[in-house]
Amino acid sequence: MRALTLSLTVATVMLAMCLQVGTAHAQATRTWISGVGDDANPCSRTAPCKTFAGAISKTSAGGEIDNLDTGGFGALTITKAITLDGGGGGVASILVAGTNGITVAAGVNDVVTIRNIQFNGLGPTGASVGTNGIQFNSGAALILENVNVFGFSTWGIDFVPSGASELYVLNSYVTSNGTGTTGGGILIQAKSGGTASATLSQVKVVNNNVGIDADGEFTANPTPVSIRDSVSSGNTEAGVTATTTSGTVTMMIDRLTSTNNNIGVKAKGTGATVYLGNSEITGNVTGVSVVSSGSMLSYKTNEINGNTTDGTPLTAQGLN
Repeated sequence: MRALTLSLTVATVMLAMCLQVGTAHAQATRTWISGVGDDANPCSRTAPCKTFAGAISKTSAGGEIDNLDTGGFGALTITKAITLDGGGGGVASILVAGTNGITVAAGVNDVVTIRNIQFNGLGPTGASVGTNGIQFNSGAALILENVNVFGFSTWGIDFVPSGASELYVLNSYVTSNGTGTTGGGILIQAKSGGTASATLSQVKVVNNNVGIDADGEFTANPTPVSIRDSVSSGNTEAGVTATTTSGTVTMMIDRLTSTNNNIGVKAKGTGATVYLGNSEITGNVTGVSVVSSGSMLSYKTNEINGNTTDGTPLTAQGLN
């Protein structure tokens, strides 16, 4: 009887180990999606899934989901480190109405990379419009490369971390986002206790409500932002703005073209400081605006003219 009990115990343990191995093998480091795929598939290259949501459960943390062809691959919530790459073939798109395109709610050490994907919120003429193209709530970093985000009712990119998080946007378009006097292209705004930092390079924010808004209002931690080689044009309110009255926002701008906005570049509130260099600010109602004890410092390498009111930043004395 003891021998039988022992045999059953060993068999049970071995079965549990096999199940664990089977579960581990169910997740691959690289999975595939296709416009003609099926989420019941294993998401291999020869048997791809149809949506990002179907593939992510079969992709291990730190892994990658790639597309094989043109398709609309659906909304997604990300809770782990992952790379989404739509550059495999054709146009990889996420088209949504009444919700976010992608929501990131990852762990404190997780890095999420999204590249070569188009986000369509169906605005401004769609009957039902998406909320945010990409909403980031938590994670170590969000890296966006070669994305096109347009037609969302609130923000194209809503970067609102609750912890210490970094945003990188490279070679991307953010257009036609926001409704009325709310929302816009890119929001950088840490929650209470959080820290947001952002680096934007070769980014075009066009025809939004606000173009780029770095807001330190809800955190005592500093919010450093770097914008380089970028364009902000045709935005209803400010092309680029740094805003805070309680925290600190430090924005370094180099080689920006800001044109045909209501305000080209704005610093608003105590603690908001903009450093401006090598930039062209023209064709706006107001070129540069400093209000509510904000600060804007110029390296005297800018072209601020051709605006209805140019405005005058301070000269940044003693800075390298």
